[in-house]
Amino acid sequence: MPGSDGKRRKVGFWYRLAAFLAKPPLILLFKRDWRGMEHMPGEGGFITVVNHNSYLDPLSYAHYQYNTGRVPRFLAKVGLFKGGFVGAVMRGTGQIPVYRESTDAIGAFRAAVEAIEKGECVAFYPEGTLTRDPQMWPMTGKTGAARVALLTRAPVIPVAQWGANLAMPPYAKEKKLRLFPRKTLTVQAGPPLDLSAYYDQEPTAEVLREVTDVMMDAVTEQLAAIRGEPAPAERYDMRKAAVRRRQQRAPREGAEHHEHAGPAPAPAEAAEGEKNA
Repeated sequence: MPGSDGKRRKVGFWYRLAAFLAKPPLILLFKRDWRGMEHMPGEGGFITVVNHNSYLDPLSYAHYQYNTGRVPRFLAKVGLFKGGFVGAVMRGTGQIPVYRESTDAIGAFRAAVEAIEKGECVAFYPEGTLTRDPQMWPMTGKTGAARVALLTRAPVIPVAQWGANLAMPPYAKEKKLRLFPRKTLTVQAGPPLDLSAYYDQEPTAEVLREVTDVMMDAVTEQLAAIRGEPAPAERYDMRKAAVRRRQQRAPREGAEHHEHAGPAPAPAEAAEGEKNA
């Protein structure tokens, strides 16, 4: 099994520097409720799949993961790696750049596989963006994490988090922190997923979708435990939602078109128009 030789990544200077800068304000401004750390492998490479509901939650999850002693490598958009202090930290901590809308995007998956085979933790946000679900439940996921999981056969740990979205709600008109009353950042990891039934199957689009659904079901289950309420029966799907919006707009746009075109001609007027045409 990959990483079974006891390899694990050292924390290193850049991660220690990032923790030195980020942890004090996180500890001062937020309460913490860390759960399920015992599910993180002590050695060897592994994958975490995490929900995403706030611009702040990567810090919340990274704080949690750092405290387990297994620092994560994130897949992040390439723009974050360009110049400045943030770029230096991203490069120094070994994060993995993703070139969206490019054939180079597959390179991120190769880099993730290599990192796992070296005994590292690679963190995926399978949703690919902040959730659009109105109640902040996880959306349908993209299949990149499933692809890497089947290639490496590494442990996959589902992680859910809640609280960062209360301090910095996604898509709010003003991206500002709501610090008071003091929020609790809850992060909960579940046991490794059993994906062995898929290991010897051809990684078709259907199989990758099934594995992704298994991952998102597990993340949603952890979040339901945190929130103390059941998740919706159907997961929010951005593509289906976009189709519904287009279908809803079509009748309105048609009605507006007829309204601007003016009233239909009376039968006699229409007949006169036909004769003169």
